[in-house]
Amino acid sequence: MTASDPPLARVIDAHIHLWDLAHIHYPWLTPPFRDGGPNGNVSSIARTYLLADYLDDTANWPIKGIVHVDAGATPEAALDETIWLQQISNRHPDLAFAIVAYAALESPGAEALLAAHCEHADFRGIRQILNWHSDPGLTYTPADLLESDAWRRGFGLLGRFGLSFDLQIYPSQMPAAAKLAAAHPGTTLILNHAGMPVDRSPDGLRLWSSGMAQLAAQPNVAVKISGLGIADHGWTEDSIRPIVLETIDHFGADRCMFASDVPTDKLYAGFDRILGSFSRITANFTPDERDALFAANAQRFYRLGGRHT
Repeated sequence: MTASDPPLARVIDAHIHLWDLAHIHYPWLTPPFRDGGPNGNVSSIARTYLLADYLDDTANWPIKGIVHVDAGATPEAALDETIWLQQISNRHPDLAFAIVAYAALESPGAEALLAAHCEHADFRGIRQILNWHSDPGLTYTPADLLESDAWRRGFGLLGRFGLSFDLQIYPSQMPAAAKLAAAHPGTTLILNHAGMPVDRSPDGLRLWSSGMAQLAAQPNVAVKISGLGIADHGWTEDSIRPIVLETIDHFGADRCMFASDVPTDKLYAGFDRILGSFSRITANFTPDERDALFAANAQRFYRLGGRHT
């Protein structure tokens, strides 16, 4: 944040990751590294990243809260990650904290794992990455779980536990996700990374825009404007501006949240550049709209209450 940036009274960063590589195993942060895949070579971030590191990166910003989203630990460590994060939160009562954990919803053990996550005060929801793509270099999963009956049954458990779902998909999957949202009106779905518009061709952007409109038509769907470096490794403020503004046009300022996705997005830009760009792009929004985008919506959707926010 620079002196010329529009001022913000508070920021609740709606999507971050922490990891202690000596404590929990993260396969994607473990050598050998490769240059392909959605993120490219991740060796530069394959080192322990703790809350102190995050607070150093965000020192120029009024951070009042964070939403920690599952960081890709080995699946058997899902509960260990929640336990570790809750311990961190307990040591920092001045920082509002929400935990979005991992569970394989198609698994027979999903219900028991959700119940175990719910034993932790700051646990709010689940992210299970669903990005499926016919291009082997882009897919995260071997099959499209949105088409799985077992997975959809597991998704139905979220409403029983009062949990949200962080939805990470590609534009081609958005129509199916919109139908899922319509079938579960009591469950909040939060689209990650502005829907990951990796195809920036005219046809690709039309597919993204159509899918965003279908998701936005469901009142129980919100969106995080984050992770834009994944789809545009060499992004500039001008290159992301249309994505940011069209996302807000679709969902409205009351259902959008800005988030940094650090340290993953440090592969492409630092925190100051990410948040500074979001701030400048929305400089003409009203103060209430900007507070909603940068803090209030994250506080509401992740049920952060009044903890110093």
